[in-house]
Amino acid sequence: MHYFKNIILALLSFYLVSCGSTKSISKTSENNSFVTVKDGIFYKNGSPYHYIGTNYWYGAILASEKYGNRERLSKELDELKENGMVNLRILFGAEGGDQDYTVRPALQYEQGKYDDALFEGLDYLLAELAKRDMTAVLYLTNNWEWSGGIAKYLQWNGYGDVPNPNIPPHDWPEFMEFTPQFYTCKPCQEAFRNHIKYSLKRTNRYTHTKYIEDPAIMAWQVANEPRIFTVENEANFTKWINETVDLIDSLDANHLISTGSEGKASSNDDILAYKRSHSNPNIDYLTMHTWPKNWGWYQLDNEENATFYAIDQAIKYIDEHTQIARELHKPIVLEEFGFPREQESLDKNACLEYRNVFYTAIFNKLEKSIKNNEPFVALNFWGYGGIGENNPENGKWNPGDDFTTDPPMEPQGLNSIFSTDKSTLYLIKMFNGNIE
Repeated sequence: MHYFKNIILALLSFYLVSCGSTKSISKTSENNSFVTVKDGIFYKNGSPYHYIGTNYWYGAILASEKYGNRERLSKELDELKENGMVNLRILFGAEGGDQDYTVRPALQYEQGKYDDALFEGLDYLLAELAKRDMTAVLYLTNNWEWSGGIAKYLQWNGYGDVPNPNIPPHDWPEFMEFTPQFYTCKPCQEAFRNHIKYSLKRTNRYTHTKYIEDPAIMAWQVANEPRIFTVENEANFTKWINETVDLIDSLDANHLISTGSEGKASSNDDILAYKRSHSNPNIDYLTMHTWPKNWGWYQLDNEENATFYAIDQAIKYIDEHTQIARELHKPIVLEEFGFPREQESLDKNACLEYRNVFYTAIFNKLEKSIKNNEPFVALNFWGYGGIGENNPENGKWNPGDDFTTDPPMEPQGLNSIFSTDKSTLYLIKMFNGNIE
């Protein structure tokens, strides 16, 4: 580990400032304006497509004429493009929007009822991405309460109110027991299928392009971090994943499909369960997420040692999942990871040293994988806060506040990369140049 640490620190010394400084077309075709997969590699316009992108879940809300801020959107998209972040992972739309600590406004505010101002925002966002030759991965629902998610379908179909773990007296064990009922709730699943059918038949009001014919969309994703939850639920979960993937594939011959899984962490900590639930040939590529702070790899009492321990664990996690991708002959994307500033500060001026060390290690791992023709081919960090303003005094989000990438129930700015984070943006731009 010490040898690896020295390599990372040496790399950083060259380019970091100190803390004190400021199927109509085949999805396997190479020559295609859509992102495709061939021989375990993404292609776009005839060339391999590798990227260091970001999570930008609030993009459609920010793009809404009614709810958003298009001046901010334009500035942020330009900055993302300038730094090579041409792939954005975006929430298609929230469900409900009627609880504290959840995304508001919600696209589907009641089952089967939609706020057209948010569809208009998604239309506008996709049009702006197309102008910049950027692509989006759109996830269609969420395992977690922060955007309503699959738990909201349970509430809509008679299972009682969502026990939001951020609102006492509810807690996480209660939420984790409530949510798996979705996988045996037939009307819930039927409602979600209807949501997919309704959404995928849409035509963009700005470009007049059908969503299923829009190259600005790279992929549809079943959900953000769908979880098996229990060993007993694996069969129900896998059946639902397969049915949903097959439905999307039947509706859209152009776009890639992925599940949005964390990987082993979504699969009862069982890498073979992850493999079993991702064997459907209509799943075009695999995903994995890694969260050092949330998973106990990172402690504040000795940040330097903790950072390198977190790097070691993250690399092992990536390697384990890359092996599954190799066995399934599919590319894999690390589509979520985050790391805090010094002492988990929410202050934009706080030191970025340890975050930059962690990011450098992950970027370097991706670069080596691409050069060695390994299945690990792209990543999206979490996440991009751009020019958004947070409140470092309490970290809370309230309706009307800027979105800064951390979900509403989490401290705002904890994992955010802001426009003022010049050293991190430099790293991203440099490595994007290396992997082109």
